[in-house]
Amino acid sequence: MIDTDLIHKALANPLRRDILAWLKVPAEAFPGRFVDLGRGVPMHAIQARSGLSQSTVSVHVALLVEARLLVSTRVGQWIFLARNEEVIRSFAEQLSLNL
Repeated sequence: MIDTDLIHKALANPLRRDILAWLKVPAEAFPGRFVDLGRGVPMHAIQARSGLSQSTVSVHVALLVEARLLVSTRVGQWIFLARNEEVIRSFAEQLSLNL
């Protein structure tokens, strides 16, 4: 079950929507950066693209992860982020049916 209220809260911020859009096609959004197609994009690449501090980006990413819109994978010192397409698809379907 998805938490639609939490997803709406996560989507209410432009940076969080940007992060989801960047991760939709990561090779285009992060050219020349390390993109692991199996794991996603490293957190530092998202921070660099946003131009914001690491702590600010971490707060935004944490809400996206809590809403299950992103999946976070730690590999050593790196944190990789990827979209959770199943939850995004379920949310879009639920929104379409209920509005």
